[in-house]
Amino acid sequence: MKKYTDTGKKDTRSGFGAGLVLAGRENPKVVALTADLKPSVKMGDFAKEFPDRFVECGIAEANMVGVASGMALTGLVPFCGSFAEFITGRVYDQIRQEVSYGNTNVKLASSHAGITLGEDGATHQTMEDIALMRALPGMVVLVPCDYNQTVQATLAAARYEGPVYLRFGRPSVPNFTDPDEPFEIGKIYNLNPGTDVTLVATGHLVWEALKAAEQLEAEGISAEVLNVATIKPLDSKTILESVGKTGCVVVAEEHNAQGGLGEAVAGVLAAGRPAPVEFINGGDRFGESGTPAQLMEAYGLDAAHIVAAARKAIGRK
Repeated sequence: MKKYTDTGKKDTRSGFGAGLVLAGRENPKVVALTADLKPSVKMGDFAKEFPDRFVECGIAEANMVGVASGMALTGLVPFCGSFAEFITGRVYDQIRQEVSYGNTNVKLASSHAGITLGEDGATHQTMEDIALMRALPGMVVLVPCDYNQTVQATLAAARYEGPVYLRFGRPSVPNFTDPDEPFEIGKIYNLNPGTDVTLVATGHLVWEALKAAEQLEAEGISAEVLNVATIKPLDSKTILESVGKTGCVVVAEEHNAQGGLGEAVAGVLAAGRPAPVEFINGGDRFGESGTPAQLMEAYGLDAAHIVAAARKAIGRK
């Protein structure tokens, strides 16, 4: 099995902040807007370096998206930064009408996603955002797995012409991908070839899938690990090729059971290569307060649960 090294835990929201500064240097049309959350979404460095390209909209997320849509129509490349719960739940109508239906070049930068937001609890956590964004025509949905990949995904989003939803989080997590590997929208990254089971994971769950693959290897089980950093458009070809080898799948995500990566992969399998599939997700429930580690364990989103699901999927072949 290929070994990955944690080079130091970092939060993916800081990867976004670093990537946004690089995008701003690369393209003078990149602008940033936030809804009274500049420190939380790591837009401070961008605002300091490009003060004339930063807009503080106050606690008015719907207005922020409307302003960004207008900016995009003038040729600018706006990034709207807020918590995932606020930028999707509070603003869905504006996103649907002005960004998706209008096909404007707006980037929705979504921090504090999933239950790993932690102690803030259910009102600030969101486990439904991927479902909401996947449902919108033309919306690209990106969920990078660590700091390095989030830097590159931010640059890719800035270069892409069209609406993008970019999801990242608050907790410090292992940083293990190549910092120089360019991010390709629509590509699944095969982190570890395997023959017995395919582990499909996204975001914070990618590292857990790699840990699970190590544990399975110790049992004599060869697990292929796919990092799905682009949930929409989904790289169906890579999924089908992998399952063609392994014959079964586990899908792991920090999201509810409905409308996320699991259902997207199940749709691919149903249409192209039916196979046993097990799901690791937050089920049909809201979040709750606790540390990120406590919540990952409580919701069954850790390596141990992925290992158990892999055994079950193999047993169903």
